[in-house]
Order: sequence, then structure tokens, then C-alpha cells
Amino acid sequence: MAQTVGDLRNEIRLAVDRFERPDSAGFTKESLAAICEAVGYGIDHDSYPPKAAMRAGIRESIDEFEPEPDAAERSFRKADLQTIAAELREE
Repeated sequence: MAQTVGDLRNEIRLAVDRFERPDSAGFTKESLAAICEAVGYGIDHDSYPPKAAMRAGIRESIDEFEPEPDAAERSFRKADLQTIAAELREE
């Protein structure tokens, strides 16, 4: 059975030592910061950048992402989550 968006988000959260969430809620700034760190995108942990900047940084750090002009302004889509999860599984 294919993973749902919620399943993928929780897999990613667990891969970066965050807590699973029972619903399909989007990532918090803290979770995005942990993902940034896991994929090698450096951020200031004392003052988190906006979510859009962290999503853009995650996309820049993973080679498999295709450039999309408006991608950082929206939450990760299922294909994005699959790419991130695959990257974290490799590490």
C-alpha cells in the first residue's frame, strides 16, 4: 500500500529525531530546521528563517529536486516528501 502524505511526513520527522504526529499536519519550523540540518543546509538555530526559506534550502540541498519558481511558497507536495524521505533513507 502506498504511503500517505501523513505517513511520509512522519517518516521524515522520525528520521530527523522529531516526534510523530497523529494527523497530517504540516511541518513546524523546528521540524523544517531539523530537516535542513539533516540535508546539509545550514541555518541559524537561534532565529529560524521563514518556512519558505527553509523549504527552498531543503530543495537546493537535494539534487533530485527540479527547479520550480513557486515551490518554496507552498507546503511540500507528496512527490516532494517522497524525494526528501528517500534522501534521508540514504544517510
